[in-house]
Amino acid sequence: MIDIQKIRAEFPILSQTVHGKPLVYFDNGATSQKPQMVLEAIQHYYEQINANIHRGVHTLSQLATDAYELSRQKIQKHLNAAHAYEVIFTSGTTHSVNAIANGFASVLKPGDEVLVSALEHHSNIVPWQMLCERTGAVLKVIPMNNQGELIQEKYREILNEKTKIVAVNHISNALGTINPVKEMIALAHEVGAAVLVDGAQAVPHLKPDVQDLDCDFYVFSGHKMCGPTGVGILYGKETWLNQLPPYQGGGEMIATVSFEKTTYAGLPHKFEAGTPNIAGGIVLGTAVDYLNSVGFEVIQAYENELLRYATQRLLEIEGLRIYGTSSQKASVVSFNIEGIHPYDIGTIIDKKGIAVRTGHHCAQPIMDFYGIPGTVRASFAFYNTKEEIDYMIDAIQKARLMLL
Repeated sequence: MIDIQKIRAEFPILSQTVHGKPLVYFDNGATSQKPQMVLEAIQHYYEQINANIHRGVHTLSQLATDAYELSRQKIQKHLNAAHAYEVIFTSGTTHSVNAIANGFASVLKPGDEVLVSALEHHSNIVPWQMLCERTGAVLKVIPMNNQGELIQEKYREILNEKTKIVAVNHISNALGTINPVKEMIALAHEVGAAVLVDGAQAVPHLKPDVQDLDCDFYVFSGHKMCGPTGVGILYGKETWLNQLPPYQGGGEMIATVSFEKTTYAGLPHKFEAGTPNIAGGIVLGTAVDYLNSVGFEVIQAYENELLRYATQRLLEIEGLRIYGTSSQKASVVSFNIEGIHPYDIGTIIDKKGIAVRTGHHCAQPIMDFYGIPGTVRASFAFYNTKEEIDYMIDAIQKARLMLL
């Protein structure tokens, strides 16, 4: 059972007002809010530890290095990765996907195939398009149905011995669909293909077990799971990380450098060129600690309750259609009201202090599938309440009357 008042008290931003109204923050799919212990951890790093890592013998450098590597170990445990060095710090999901897409340029040849799904965020489409343009590989798309689910029969048909990598999200940012990634990974492995799972929208809601999933790569961003912006994770199986070339060259990622030849450091440093976001890396471990202290079973149960309630209340609104009606969904509701542009709804309810996302959510192919310019997306976190949902429903009803 979640103590919602205690939880909300741990997030300072939730007590503020917007346009003179209490903030109702339903844009968690874009970024989550940060609890006090995360904010304090950022301040503590810069006030008490601030130093570069891995390179210094002085005390502060050693303290920073220890804290950074402890965070890596926390994330390894959280993901159930086999080794800490399979956990690579990046600037976020986009960086992580690009690092692997860049590496696969050394694997692909003309005529090889890369599979992405119709549900992908642009960050898990564009890097693969760029890769195919460079290598002569062919990009293929796993289609979706009207419920916002991937058509698994079509996926099986598309997979073949030419498929070298499948890139699919764990949860759709635009629709909330939870994809059956474990089964999809097993099918891909049957034809010898690697699988990258975009977990950006999954990690706030569930605890991925990368060994159980058997994924080759799992990527996500810290800021969507109560952590800081500018830091993310690339998990990769050791065999793949050793095989792929580094994404960037510079300090930290080398073993030896001469003007004739450079040799690369071992994992994880091979993929961590330059001075990283040290504070971000350390504090991402704090965010993981916080979410585990709340408990992912508790988070899932409560967010599912919010999702069911919001869906029921929204469908009371005349002319409203929900996009993404899979039986397996995270706490995201994407909708439109007939005859009203989503931007107009978002603008009006913002005046009531309600933050939702409007537009194509960096998932234009999904909007093209439905033949719409975008949606209103309300995405809920474990610190939201049913009372806030009621307040949003009332605001949308009033916006509807104004706009029709």
